Amino acid sequence: MKIKIYSIAKKQNKCDEFIKQIKQFGVTVEDISIFNANIQKAQKDSAISAKESYGIEFSKYLKHNVPNIALHPNGKEVSTFEFSNLLRDKNEINFFIGGSYGFDDTFLSKTTNISLSKLTFSYKITKIIIFEQIFRALCIINNHPYHKE
Repeated sequence: MKIKIYSIAKKQNKCDEFIKQIKQFGVTVEDISIFNANIQKAQKDSAISAKESYGIEFSKYLKHNVPNIALHPNGKEVSTFEFSNLLRDKNEINFFIGGSYGFDDTFLSKTTNISLSKLTFSYKITKIIIFEQIFRALCIINNHPYHKE
């Protein structure tokens, strides 16, 4: 299985330990950070421009016949077991973490939207949470003792 996590962010190495742990399940995870001049300019212009720029940049990475999941506060809240079912029997999956202004409706209409919490997190915390939940989900799928009920 291949998992790609796209975020509007500058590269961070906080998730490298999870990437190593996830490999034991035969899963490759890519942490893809996107931040360019268009996004930077849009963020200075307005929240609406920023949201649109995130959608434009991320739309390049949407794939047909592959689950494309946007992390969004208004998305469906899922339990850890429901989250593990999102990964079960998949060959490839894409996750998208928006910038500080979130996503526009156009982009959200092209994705499955889930919420990690009703709380708002920075992209740095969100990335750590999603990597940990991917590892936890794979542990559930593979009957590894990391996840305890």
